[in-house]
Amino acid sequence: MSKSVYKPLTLPTLGWDKKTMTSSFAKLVAQPLESGFGITLGNALRRAMLGSIEGSAVTSVIIKGVNNEFAVIPGVIEDAMQLLLNIKQIVIKNKENLPGIMKLSVAGANKDVVTVGDIVADEHLELINKDHVIAHLAKDGHLDIEFAVESGRGYQVAKWPIGTALAEDGRIYIDAMFSPVRNVATVVEKTRVGKDIDYDKLTVEITTSGAETPVDVLNYAVSVLRTQLENFLVDTEIPFNDISATVEETTTVQVEEVEDANLQDIVVENLFKSIDELELSARAHNCLVNANIGRVLDLVNLSEDDSLKIKNFGKKSLDEVKEVLKTMGLRFGMHIKEEAALNALKRKAGSK
Repeated sequence: MSKSVYKPLTLPTLGWDKKTMTSSFAKLVAQPLESGFGITLGNALRRAMLGSIEGSAVTSVIIKGVNNEFAVIPGVIEDAMQLLLNIKQIVIKNKENLPGIMKLSVAGANKDVVTVGDIVADEHLELINKDHVIAHLAKDGHLDIEFAVESGRGYQVAKWPIGTALAEDGRIYIDAMFSPVRNVATVVEKTRVGKDIDYDKLTVEITTSGAETPVDVLNYAVSVLRTQLENFLVDTEIPFNDISATVEETTTVQVEEVEDANLQDIVVENLFKSIDELELSARAHNCLVNANIGRVLDLVNLSEDDSLKIKNFGKKSLDEVKEVLKTMGLRFGMHIKEEAALNALKRKAGSK
């Protein structure tokens, strides 16, 4: 286009519903949008979130004593097919997005209900739904499984080697749904700006498996769309962001307020307390100090699995620390960015 002066676009203000926000669900409201942009942006974001987000899943297993998915496993109530269906529902957070191995070895004499929490995974893999049941064992039963974990996008069919009925090592390949996004719902309504009622209001509800937060999923999807659309530019980009700078500044403030959903409803000052102030037992305290865990912020950013990997820090110490954190409205695995916590402190100080 040859024009050198353009009308500014209306840039939306973004807001998250903090009352309903969790690590696996969030509602985003974007308004006002140019007429028709609610459907345009809503559909694009929904398709990108459902189809382009990377995730990790089990793609094959080796079950001791089993070489096909139709076998019956002695001492295990579920047959191999039911077992595989349960395995497909394991939710995995991959911290490095690299392949990994998980192992499970349980005897019925010690435990009759096998859950995801019984699985031992590589350090970069974190299991989210630990209470999910894998199998039920009789007293003489024994379940020994090795899981192969891979990363990808969308849905992947089982990668059975061509021309091979049974793998030599007894490996069984299974379908995998990599996406951490469970559902994305969009609603477009009309909204008023001054006397003008021809603007759109877009509401997006994002539900994930818990492997990724809705905020991270949205950021990933927007990054994908932006990268793809940049390739359609055939000339210098028209600087609509500069033309609409006043509106954008308002939007930025709104986003900063929710840059970390885990900061809602907690006393931010507690995050910067030394663990010396928690009055822990000498054993638990010394284990944390030796692992260079000096602040509450460092502590809550650990997962429970990570804490149990600390030398001499056992289940009893874990339960003790969990109770102390609970009294402060905190928990393990909060993944709070230090920068976000500092920004929250500054905003609180500025409001006084």
